[in-house]
Amino acid sequence: MFTLKPYAPTDALAWDALVRQSRNGNLLHRRGYMDYHADRFVDGSLMIERAGELLAVFPASIKDGVASSHGGLTYAGLISTPALRTEWTLEVLERIGQHYRALGMQRLVYKAVPHVFHSYPAEEDLYALHRLGATLTRRDVSSVVALRAPLPFNDGRRRAVGKARRAGMQIRANGDLQAFHALLSSVLDERYGVAPTHSLEELHLLQSRFPAQIVLYEARREDAMLAGVLVYDFGHAVHTQYLAASEEGRQDNALNLLLAELVEQVYADRQYFSFGISTEREGQVLNGGLITQKEHFGARAVVHDFYEWVL
Repeated sequence: MFTLKPYAPTDALAWDALVRQSRNGNLLHRRGYMDYHADRFVDGSLMIERAGELLAVFPASIKDGVASSHGGLTYAGLISTPALRTEWTLEVLERIGQHYRALGMQRLVYKAVPHVFHSYPAEEDLYALHRLGATLTRRDVSSVVALRAPLPFNDGRRRAVGKARRAGMQIRANGDLQAFHALLSSVLDERYGVAPTHSLEELHLLQSRFPAQIVLYEARREDAMLAGVLVYDFGHAVHTQYLAASEEGRQDNALNLLLAELVEQVYADRQYFSFGISTEREGQVLNGGLITQKEHFGARAVVHDFYEWVL
């Protein structure tokens, strides 16, 4: 009934059209985003058809006997149109397992798309994984504001935002990506001894491919960047990919003001505002200070689940 075909670069237009029509795909699953670091991964993605109609795609990479959905993405899994029903999903996942088993893969790591990033319910894959014996092996905790009925900011956060409003800062979109990346790199190195996941060149490339969906917001005073937030706009949901503030910005609550503007004004008509995960060591360690900061904006927990299926 179903035909599985390995993805080829000539399929990019059809792939992207499917992602746009899907219930659970977003810009992360478009080939223009996935392929910016194609040189780092062996692509093992699949196209799933029924009677000549493309019903789903499966972003995947393969390495050392393990198929993953996808090694370069935070989450992916089976990206499907409304036409893919539950019984069909069982068969599709079985066929996916057979495909990777024939390639010599021993395991499939499945990074499920969190439900807040679904434009319509799409958890048939989780039921199918359960039926096929996959086990939950990792759970990260993200923080999300439900914008249609948001919880209020806590009192301290509200006072900080009020103080920042009186400090003479300007908020603007489409900011200076080079200055922001330099600030972000400095903050991450100082606090955690790490560099941003994306280089400046990669961010420039991705923003050039998705200029309406990858947007940098800044808080400035005169010529100085005090804080910045790089937003990924998924449509009904938005996600803060990176946040950073200078020492002066921290003293003046610039990031508090910037996030308040985004939550209460710029994206208030959306459904979800995601702050990202606050867990480390594959979900085993919770960064209490980080998640508390997000919860002071009214955000609450949504999990990112990872499943392992022994093939």
